[in-house]
Amino acid sequence: MDKAKRVALEYFEAWTGKDMDRAMVYVADDIVCDAPAGRIEGAAAYRAFLEPFAGTLTAATMIAAYGDDERALIMYDTASPRVASAPGAECVTVVDGRIVYSRFVFDRLPFAR
Repeated sequence: MDKAKRVALEYFEAWTGKDMDRAMVYVADDIVCDAPAGRIEGAAAYRAFLEPFAGTLTAATMIAAYGDDERALIMYDTASPRVASAPGAECVTVVDGRIVYSRFVFDRLPFAR
């Protein structure tokens, strides 16, 4: 399996399994994430962004994953008590086994309702 795709899938498995310590193993200290709410910089800020959502998950289903040695794109659907279906996608850049950049895309409207 291509390196970035493997990292993205292992990272997904960890955070959707509510194991943020394991998920953060795959996140670089200086990660930059562009998400619907704006730019997030640094591992601590990224964890603060993702952990509250991950903690509410009742289900997560991988839709598709593609990648090579440098970049991977994963698309998935998640469910929580507030939102029955919240599809999302992440395009990540991986350097030395860690995610250095993430373009995180999801629809914020279901969460606003």
